[in-house]
Amino acid sequence: MAANIAPLYGQNPSSAFERLLTVMNTLREQCPWDKKQTMETLRHLTIEETYELSDAILEGDKKEIMKEIGDLMLHLVFYSRIASETNDFTIVEVLNGICDKLIHRHPHIYGDVVVNNELDVKQNWEKLKLKEGNNSVLEGVPGSLPALIKASRIQEKARGVGFDWEEKTQVWDKVEEEMREFRDEFNAADNSVIDKEKAEAEFGDLLFSLINYARFIDINPEDALEKTNKKFIKRFQYLESKAKGLGKNLKDMTLAEMDLFWNEAKGL
Repeated sequence: MAANIAPLYGQNPSSAFERLLTVMNTLREQCPWDKKQTMETLRHLTIEETYELSDAILEGDKKEIMKEIGDLMLHLVFYSRIASETNDFTIVEVLNGICDKLIHRHPHIYGDVVVNNELDVKQNWEKLKLKEGNNSVLEGVPGSLPALIKASRIQEKARGVGFDWEEKTQVWDKVEEEMREFRDEFNAADNSVIDKEKAEAEFGDLLFSLINYARFIDINPEDALEKTNKKFIKRFQYLESKAKGLGKNLKDMTLAEMDLFWNEAKGL
């Protein structure tokens, strides 16, 4: 039996959101694929959608950003619909819950707390989380985050309770110290007897300190690295296309030949 036509386009946020809920409910009840989904089967798809939104943001593609936000919105109402079927929670409870949390965590807006800057807001946020029962400010950092993002979040959380360097020059001194320790680990012995575990630890320390410095100068290390990844891909694919135009494979070209096209790519 054909599904009922969803309501006309909503002319305001409330009606538009109600339309999404109506479509979701119809799909859950009548579509064979949607009927089968669980929170577990949706999880990896949600992660994929999140990365697609991230890509669109880095590309600055506003139409694609809008589309990916819609995809994520669908997933959020999908989870809520599944939970409502087992009487665990509803979309209404989800929305009211986040509103209550935001009001509670912003006493400088909804209460009488005075703040002077963004740092004060973050510090109040972490203090309130501890009062709510968290044993550590780092509990809010998901264990499954990619390591680069996790390092940034750990450092931000620590800063929120005042555990931070005072000046960026101090952080750069730490970067140079970690660089020396990493370098010395390789210079101390013949390559055949390098302590890989120790070298790995020193490299991790170096990366952590660089991420810390990036935070101090307001650079998002994840965005910076991904932009470099995209830049490398673009230049490397240019190199591949030039090699193909010459009827060659990259492995058959000299480094000098490849460098010539690489420099061309850098000028594009």
